[in-house]
Amino acid sequence: MKTKIITLFILAQFAFAAAMAQTYKVDASNSILNWKAEKITGFHEGTIGIKSGSLSIDRNNITSGSFTIDMMTIVCTDLTDAEYNGKLVGHLKSPDFFDVANFGEAVFTLTKLVDVTKSVAEVSGNLTIKNITKPLTFKAVIIKDGNSFVFNANNIVVDRSLYNIKYGSGSFFSDLGDKVIYDEFVLKLKLVVVQ
Repeated sequence: MKTKIITLFILAQFAFAAAMAQTYKVDASNSILNWKAEKITGFHEGTIGIKSGSLSIDRNNITSGSFTIDMMTIVCTDLTDAEYNGKLVGHLKSPDFFDVANFGEAVFTLTKLVDVTKSVAEVSGNLTIKNITKPLTFKAVIIKDGNSFVFNANNIVVDRSLYNIKYGSGSFFSDLGDKVIYDEFVLKLKLVVVQ
């Protein structure tokens, strides 16, 4: 009898915790990733769309969550020549880089609690690109606006070599000269979530 009471108590606690948790959905139309990649002779930058995602918030902490990046939506914003722009974007989508025909989505999944009462919080999770998953940590500014949250992160540094993206990488090739494209690229995230 005592064991049954304890079991019922534990189940009730889990049910209460689940009831307290609130689910927020990613507002894809108002969320965006900006990217910037540099090479010895210059840089390129652009945007990638956020496709979907959700967060679970319980007692002022994000307890779980993820968002999906639509790799098919890569855009370059610094090249005004349409032909050159198209060639660059096509190359980024090719197997040399992100191979979007086979890997159309990238996913970031939280691995640690995030305190949403802080104005700036450390966000830790796993980033999956081309079916390769690596840990990623960055700082985000958190803004609460009624029934929504906005997460802004201006300096998310990703090392493409960890995802076996070798083209133009000095980590894989030693004879590239001034054609080296740096392994690290930077993402700027605006993630909007609503109830």
